[in-house]
Amino acid sequence: MKPDTIVALATGAGRAGVAVVRLSGPAAGATLSALTARDLPKPRMATREAFCDPRTGVSLDDGLALWFPGPHSFTGEDVVELHVHGGPAVIAAVVDAALSQPGVRPAQPGEYTRRAFENGKLDLAEAEGLADLVDAETEGQRRQALRQRRGALSAVYEGWRGRLIEAAALIEAEIDFPDEDLPGALAQRAGPILQALADDMGQHLNDAHRGERIRDGFRIAIIGPPNAGKSSLLNALAQREAAIVSDIPGTTRDVVEVRLVLAGFPVWIADTAGLREAADAIEAEGVRRALARAEEADLRIGVVEAGATLPASAQAVLGPADVVVRSKLDLLGPPASRRHTPEPVGETPAVHVSAVTGEGLRELEALLIARVAEALGREEAPVLTRARHRRLVEEARAALLRAIPALGAGPELAAEDVRVAADQIGRLTGRIDVEDLLGEIFSSFCIGK
Repeated sequence: MKPDTIVALATGAGRAGVAVVRLSGPAAGATLSALTARDLPKPRMATREAFCDPRTGVSLDDGLALWFPGPHSFTGEDVVELHVHGGPAVIAAVVDAALSQPGVRPAQPGEYTRRAFENGKLDLAEAEGLADLVDAETEGQRRQALRQRRGALSAVYEGWRGRLIEAAALIEAEIDFPDEDLPGALAQRAGPILQALADDMGQHLNDAHRGERIRDGFRIAIIGPPNAGKSSLLNALAQREAAIVSDIPGTTRDVVEVRLVLAGFPVWIADTAGLREAADAIEAEGVRRALARAEEADLRIGVVEAGATLPASAQAVLGPADVVVRSKLDLLGPPASRRHTPEPVGETPAVHVSAVTGEGLRELEALLIARVAEALGREEAPVLTRARHRRLVEEARAALLRAIPALGAGPELAAEDVRVAADQIGRLTGRIDVEDLLGEIFSSFCIGK
């Protein structure tokens, strides 16, 4: 059976100068001819057209039409793009006129990209890269998503898959043809291949979750005693009043987050409850959440008044890659009377800051940018970008680590674990039956993508 022809707005909703309505499927060309009352234009050439309602002949809009006959299109099917004026009434009228044609229905979320996958135009990892590219809000996210969309991750996984096939062939040959005149110990020759592959997977997993942090955001937690200036520092970094500032100790009871862009990457900075002996159950829960957020964060800022001591609970979670802010610099008198270099806390460097005057803020921001860039900005081998990828690689590696010692006991057990590993790697790119994965992956797409 021929698939339905789908139609949807491919550009953002709302008013715009231009909107793109996309059709894909066997009736796309006939629908374009019906809307223009003309023959199809030359393939892949923008043509000015007057669009009308084929039911009534009423004029709808003047715009551009592009005709992409399959398989040379995004989805691999016949595709039409209608570039019309971006008013909601124009878009609604054009889509409604297209839907009046036989075999045309509204597209479901992610259906265009799903059809591209099903027609071999891109694999699952590339499709996920496309979704990330559409959602990218920062330069770092754009770069990572574009690399994945262009197949950087897929190339890694396909390389692994080829090596697994090579090892599996050696093992299966010994199982299936034991009486043939074949070189001895074929299965044992698969051992070094599997071990090298397991090592490569281990290095791929040992990435400090860099790819996921680029997608979801680098997390910074501000911790310290009450009234140390944590909320004032958050507001100064955010350049707005995101948190309530008060002289009353314990004002911040829960975690307050703001989103910034540093070094081209998304960063979440969290203000937390002051660390002290809690006065009530609510404050105790706030302290617990503060310490939990500090443990989970990629970087911690310990805030304490200049000359004061940071609580032991805060010092316990700080490391050399974190930062101490000695705050309220404006209360220490003129610069000539101050200690020039702020005293560190153990191996954690310190910065003098005044959220009131802004002194020291530029130095702190530069330090945070350097930390974020160091953690996320390295252009190395493609990194894992989703929890789905990490789980599948972990399961594949575990299967290989079971298969290697099993080679000595008998190739049958090793062969089964190699099949499991190949199955997990195949799920990364869709080179196996992945129907159970498709709904989850493509549901995150917008309707017209």
